[in-house]
Amino acid sequence: MISRRSFIGTTGFAFLGLQRYAQAADPSRVIEPFGPLIADPAGIVDLPEGFTYRILARQGEPMSDGFKTPGASDGMAAFPAEGGKLVLVRNHELGLKTAALGPFRDNSRLPDELDPALSYDGGAGGRLPQLGGTTNLVFDPASGETISQFLSLTGTDRNCAGGAMPWGSWITCEEPEELTSERGQLHGWCFEVKATTAGGLQKPVPLKALGRFRHEAVALDPASGILYLTEDRTDGLLYRFIPAKKGDLSKGRLQALAIAGKPSADLRNYQPASIWPQESAELRAEWIDLDDTDSPRDDLRIRGFQAGAARFARGEGIHRVGKSFYICCTDGGPSRRGQIFVLDPSADGGTDRLKLFLQPEKSDLLTNGDNLCPAPWGGIVICEDLIDPSFAPAAYVRCVTPEGKIFTFAKNCKPGEFAGGCFSPDGQWFFVNLMAQGLTLAIAGPWKKAST
Repeated sequence: MISRRSFIGTTGFAFLGLQRYAQAADPSRVIEPFGPLIADPAGIVDLPEGFTYRILARQGEPMSDGFKTPGASDGMAAFPAEGGKLVLVRNHELGLKTAALGPFRDNSRLPDELDPALSYDGGAGGRLPQLGGTTNLVFDPASGETISQFLSLTGTDRNCAGGAMPWGSWITCEEPEELTSERGQLHGWCFEVKATTAGGLQKPVPLKALGRFRHEAVALDPASGILYLTEDRTDGLLYRFIPAKKGDLSKGRLQALAIAGKPSADLRNYQPASIWPQESAELRAEWIDLDDTDSPRDDLRIRGFQAGAARFARGEGIHRVGKSFYICCTDGGPSRRGQIFVLDPSADGGTDRLKLFLQPEKSDLLTNGDNLCPAPWGGIVICEDLIDPSFAPAAYVRCVTPEGKIFTFAKNCKPGEFAGGCFSPDGQWFFVNLMAQGLTLAIAGPWKKAST
């Protein structure tokens, strides 16, 4: 454990406060409430003094099931488990090009002891197996130690992010580089993984009703049962899935968001001379039904845009905060530094509203935001990617105060992104992955000072 000074997390999310910051882009709003980050002598992650981190998992190390801890840890969520324990369900964004980071001794084939039926795409016919998937990590909050970890899903392609479901499972999303491949199984699906402490692989069943595209993340509205889905493409759409039966993601209707009165709207703001929408502008959202949602042609977003759906710039993290959904678009805006949208679904079947919440061009609030999560007290925490080092020298975890002032909670000491940021249900632990280093961390500290 490495000591840091205290940290004031996001003590609540005051919408107008952050809106004022976004409009003014006033450097005086960038604050250091507890002083600067303290350099980590281990060269892993810089934190405010008073905070500590523990390494819960490291790629390549043996797991409880005898397999190796896979690399490229990405999206993640924490679930309560029996005996006061927690289960982290963690994605591994592994494809054929990164097979060396897979969980097996010989990643060119499935192990003899592994039932081929438990791999979605095990490389039948002499092909290489797909090695993306998930691991479950059992964590003891009392001791701060990893109890066990094991492979829970395998045979999928580049599992990037996903979303936690209130019934105790994680929806993991495939983000394949190539959706038109004829190598074997088609990819580009979502899969459901139970947040269980019991070891063993779970049978992979694609949730084909959620569509086939380059998925990124999902977020559920527990009141309506509607699932919202992002797409990590520079010309991606924002989707929603209306289940035929609440809580059942196997059947239902897939739709894409459109802007009322402006069909095929381009929300990316790539052109400085014609920025639209402006920050804080509220737009009326509509939803377009989609057909042939499992097409092997990788054209769902193209057909949706032609039908009137709005285009987004690399939709990545999405999370429900209060009754709103916050969405990171990683390279939106004229300088490609990123955007945050807020979607407010109507509670009574009326008009949904979409707002360009933040498009920081010259501020440090957001540089290529990727995963995001709500803080236990109502704010948001943003994990940054490191797309262009000219934007920022490193990736950071950013936080926002109720007044719209911002500060940095963590710095990645080495090149690479933060991913999978999430809190324990009691708000005492913050978990995050350092993808390039192959590490999963648990961070603790004086969180109660957030309200002082």
